[in-house]
This record gives sequence, structure tokens and C-alpha cells, in this order.
Amino acid sequence: MEKLFCLGLLFGMVGGALIVANSYKARSLVKKSQSEIMDKVDEKMDECLKQMEQSKESGKKEKKAEK
Repeated sequence: MEKLFCLGLLFGMVGGALIVANSYKARSLVKKSQSEIMDKVDEKMDECLKQMEQSKESGKKEKKAEK
């Protein structure tokens, strides 16, 4: 069962790659989707970094208050 699933997944990926390679519309759609995903990932990473910086700053303030 798992082998059949893996074969289906492999054939689907190959078929999708062939369609994208031979179709300009599909290729442009893939590129557009990739750029949108990268923008969203960048935004999330920026948010995470800001939260980490804020938590570090609050941790430093708490340590100074304890002294």
C-alpha cells in the first residue's frame, strides 16, 4: 500500500513538472505563487525576530530589577 502511494506521488510530481515545463501560463503561475509564499515567510520571520528581541529586552529588564 505504501509503495503504491509513493509511486502515485512520484508520477504526480513528474506529471506536474512536465506540465509546468511545457506551459507558459502554468510556469508563470508557479513563479507568482513562489514569490507570494516567500513574501509571507519573510513577514512571519520578521514578526518572530521582533518577538524574540522584545522577550530578550524584557528578560534583561527583569534581571536588572532583581539585582
